[in-house]
Amino acid sequence: PPPLAHTRAHTAACQVANALALPLEPSSFDLVWSLESGEHMPDKPQFVSELCRVCAPGGRVIVVTWCHRDLREAEAGLTSREERLLDRINRAYYLPKWCSVADYKQLFEREGLVDIRTGDWTRWG
Repeated sequence: PPPLAHTRAHTAACQVANALALPLEPSSFDLVWSLESGEHMPDKPQFVSELCRVCAPGGRVIVVTWCHRDLREAEAGLTSREERLLDRINRAYYLPKWCSVADYKQLFEREGLVDIRTGDWTRWG
């Protein structure tokens, strides 16, 4: 497709709202972008549901957020050392419980999204 600037003029607006109950019509956007906000959401399934609700059919949802590592097959949870570290971060930044990239992927699959791609940016740090 042609660059956005060549297709039509666009405007942007900012609005403060509850991300768990967005005051927006369903299918409002072709692109839904969430940057470093998922880690602040106490109800991850509701957060993902709202992102998907406001995304138009065929649109894209992009989420960049803090996650803990994916669990290995035999693991029931993170190690106690990892839990203590996350608890310290949560207290410092007033964050609720974290989830993994695999958890987010599963939440988006439950919402019916397809062609879900994930990436781990920690290896670039």
